[in-house]
Amino acid sequence: MINVTKTFLPPLSEYTKYLKKIWYSGWITNNGELLCLLEYKLKNRLKVENIAIVNSGTAALQIALKALDIKGEVVTTPFSYVATTSAIVWEGARPVFADIDPDTLCIDPNKIAKKITSRTSAILATHVYGNACDIERISKVARKHNVKVIYDAAHAFSVTYDGRSLLEFGDASVLSFHATKFFHTAEGGAIVTKDRDDCNRILYMRNFGHMGSEDFSGIGTNGKLSELHAAMGLSVLPYINRIINKLKKTADVYDQLLENPRIKGVKFNPLASRNYAYYPIIFKSEKILIKIKDALFARGIYPRRYFYPSLNQLPYVDKCSCPVSEKIAKRVLCLPIYYDLSIRQAKKVGELVLRGL
Repeated sequence: MINVTKTFLPPLSEYTKYLKKIWYSGWITNNGELLCLLEYKLKNRLKVENIAIVNSGTAALQIALKALDIKGEVVTTPFSYVATTSAIVWEGARPVFADIDPDTLCIDPNKIAKKITSRTSAILATHVYGNACDIERISKVARKHNVKVIYDAAHAFSVTYDGRSLLEFGDASVLSFHATKFFHTAEGGAIVTKDRDDCNRILYMRNFGHMGSEDFSGIGTNGKLSELHAAMGLSVLPYINRIINKLKKTADVYDQLLENPRIKGVKFNPLASRNYAYYPIIFKSEKILIKIKDALFARGIYPRRYFYPSLNQLPYVDKCSCPVSEKIAKRVLCLPIYYDLSIRQAKKVGELVLRGL
C-alpha cells in the first residue's frame, strides 16, 4: 500500500533516550524541559525570534486569532485545509473569501483588496503546498487598510524567502506538526510572531492564562504540548535535511515523468526555497482526475484530493463565488511523496498516471 504520505519515525533508541529523561523526572507536561529545548532548537533551525509550541496546528490558528484580537471579518483563501476556515468561524469571526491565483494557487492579492471593508480586521493567507504567497503585495494591502496578517504556514516548515525565514513575514505564522508533516511531534503545532509581546501573550494563553498557580493574565485554553510529543519532535529534527533531500529526489522523478501538456503543475515563488512536502498535479478535468484516482486506488496507491472541496462551499460559511478555487479543487490531486517512498515506487505511480491520461 502506498499512501499519499507516511509518518517519518526516527530510530526507536533515539526516542527512548528522551523517554528515559521523562521517566526519571516524572514531568509529563506543563512546559517541561523537553518542550523548552524543542522551542530553543526550532528557533535556531527556523531562524526566528519568537515561537510558541502548542498541541495542534488548529489550536495554533485559534490561539493566534485570539491573541491578535481578530474580530469581525477575516479575508482568507478558499483553497486550503478546512482548519484555516473553521478556526476563523470557531473564534466568532466571519471568513470572507478572496479567490486564488490560478498558477500559484495562493490567495490573489488583487482579490484581497476588493474584499476589505470597515469590518475587516485581518488577512489569513496560506502558503499552499509550501509555496510562498506574494507577501510583498499582501503586506502592501494590509498596511493600506491597517489590518493584520496571519499566515497559515502548515506546509511551509523550513522554507525561506529571499534568504530569510518565510515565517518572519506577517504579524504571525502558524505551523502544523501533525504526523502527516515531515517534521512532526505526532500531534502539535506552533505560532511564530513578529512581536515579542504577542508571543508572551500566547505563552500564557496556551496554559489557561496562568501567570502562576493563582494568578491569571487573561483568558486562556489548554494548548500545551506534552513532553512525550516534544520528545518525538527532538528525535525527528536531526533528520530534516535528509528528509527534504529525499523528497526532492522523489519530486525530480515525478517532474521528469509527468512533463506532459495534459498535466499542469504549480508555479512556485522564485524568491522562495522549496521543501517538497507535497506533489500536486492539476488535470484538464475532474473526470480525468477521478479516472486516474480510481485506477491508482485499484493498485493500492492512495493519492489525495487535497484540497477538496473549495472552502467557500462549506455548509457553515456565507456562500460566495470563487471560480478559480472551485475549478482547481475539482482537478488537483496530490501524489504520494514521503521519506520511505522508493524511486521505483515513484516511477510506478508516475507511469500509472500517464497511462490514465
